[in-house]
Amino acid sequence: MAKIISVEARTVRAPLDKATAFARRRVLEREYALVRIRTADGVEGIGHCYGGHAAADLVSEAVRLLLKPLLIGQDTCETEILWQEMYQETLLHGRVGSVMRAISIVDTALWDCNARAAGLPLYKYLGAASRDSVPAYASGGYYLDGKSPEALGEEMAGYVALGFQAVKMKVGRLSPKEEETRIAAARAAIGPEVLLMLDANNAWSDVPTALRYMDRYADYDPYWIEEPFSPDQIDAHADLARRIRTPVATGEIEAGRWRFKEILDKGAAAISPDRCRRMRRH
Repeated sequence: MAKIISVEARTVRAPLDKATAFARRRVLEREYALVRIRTADGVEGIGHCYGGHAAADLVSEAVRLLLKPLLIGQDTCETEILWQEMYQETLLHGRVGSVMRAISIVDTALWDCNARAAGLPLYKYLGAASRDSVPAYASGGYYLDGKSPEALGEEMAGYVALGFQAVKMKVGRLSPKEEETRIAAARAAIGPEVLLMLDANNAWSDVPTALRYMDRYADYDPYWIEEPFSPDQIDAHADLARRIRTPVATGEIEAGRWRFKEILDKGAAAISPDRCRRMRRH
């Protein structure tokens, strides 16, 4: 029995040299919540998550106040039992958001403990070994003060020069015409064969507005449009997906198997909402 004797949680803040922005949020720093679980036999496991651009202490506090009392003295190998107990204990506070993130990083730390005790990398402990390489994309294209479409194109081309055959950029903050200019510059810079993904970060509130933008984007062959609406607007995601040829992707800030099931059942995302994506042209 790998008995838990210590659960620590803390917040780490990383100020940005330059303020950046998504469609609806300006970011001055990034914050992360970290958990360390220690067992009686001296094994330690680590879990971490992005806590947002402010108030990641909410995640760390949820670990300390809600989850730690449940974990001390328990067996790290009982991962499924502990997850259910943590979820049940936090029903009034959680199910999504900071508390679910707290459960997630504790769960990660438990699995990390067990993998270290077995002397295996976590991916092998989970049975995820593969002989195939995993395709990756470079994510950038943020909004910066004074950043021109030409500079955006140079940034995207720089990722391709590093060997990436897929890149992602932010959209949705500016007018349809201004956004088209940005996307056109990116596509011209990377060429026709590199995959170009668009991330709206919940930019739009309704389908007609999203269609105005997507009609302009279509000529530049976007591989997907990510998070066009708030995560709570699952029906809007499904409606948009039926109306456009570009696949809809979502799920980055979604939480729980039940919400993911609703996304899949309603056809609200053609790209796997757990972000395990195969980047191939069909």
